[in-house]
Amino acid sequence: MTHLPELDPAAPVQFVVNAAAGSSDAAAKRAVIESVLHAQGRLGELHFCKPAHLASVAGEAALRALSIRTAVVAVGGDGTLNTVAQGAHAAGCAMGVVPQGTFNYFARVNGIPADPADAIRLLLRASPLPVQVAGINGHVFLVNASLGLYPELLEDREAYKSRFGRSRWVALVAAGATLLRAPRRFRLHIEMGGTVRELEALALFAGNNRLQLQQLGAEPEDSLPGTPGDGSMAGLVLRPIGRLSMLRLMLHGAMGRLGEAAGVERFEFEHLVVRPTLPQGRRGVKVAFDGEVTTMRAPLDFRVLAKPLYLLRPRRSVAAERAGSSTDGPVY
Repeated sequence: MTHLPELDPAAPVQFVVNAAAGSSDAAAKRAVIESVLHAQGRLGELHFCKPAHLASVAGEAALRALSIRTAVVAVGGDGTLNTVAQGAHAAGCAMGVVPQGTFNYFARVNGIPADPADAIRLLLRASPLPVQVAGINGHVFLVNASLGLYPELLEDREAYKSRFGRSRWVALVAAGATLLRAPRRFRLHIEMGGTVRELEALALFAGNNRLQLQQLGAEPEDSLPGTPGDGSMAGLVLRPIGRLSMLRLMLHGAMGRLGEAAGVERFEFEHLVVRPTLPQGRRGVKVAFDGEVTTMRAPLDFRVLAKPLYLLRPRRSVAAERAGSSTDGPVY
């Protein structure tokens, strides 16, 4: 049986907030957190930090949470959740989430409210439950990881958002601009179980979140026990296609029918090793996981991690009801 972390209600909950201390954003977040803590008669320690210091602050907060039998809580978007999850997973402490991103797939699939005050109230009364996390070369990811076209799409999306603001329409326009360029092709050597394949692709995507895959219409055939995010992951390979097919791909993704698009191959897996053919002298490959882009050394090892993340969340029936009640349409 999984040994769940014990929580002491008298111990101060450790909040890791992605905001510079003293900023108006930090002040607003502090007011919400402290208001809920006061109303619930609970204690909390708030750690505000800039993105450059987030990993070290999250790691220290997770170790402190473990030592005093409380939880570390991530307050921010997907990148913040991922960074705090690295620390919580390594320490083995409980983790809470106050989502503030654009899509919030991890929070939504686990039944965590989008409203910050509601999310804090939930985590203060919830018990830690094990949830599946995945890994790529030792780095934890919660929602997805990919190489090829998707990291380019994320970089373009951030550039568009910095100019035009954060919205789903801006993200969609940025995706269209990325897809209409001539993307670079990859030669991939893929090992999965006892199968070895050589193929040419524009992108490889590993999905650990059932809700995101459902909204994209990209769930794989059920070939392994469990479902993506609960026993397995989904793999999507985009084979080389023309520009007209790229437009159709974007349309299918926006309509939640990505699995029907030309050139998209779907499968289910627990462990996958990818060896991309890189230009001479180049050792790293650009990889995206949970909305962050970095460079990793090949080969790339994707796997469902045996050790879970201990998340403060509702029981499964409540979480499923909340995730299913979302009115957000599919986005790409």
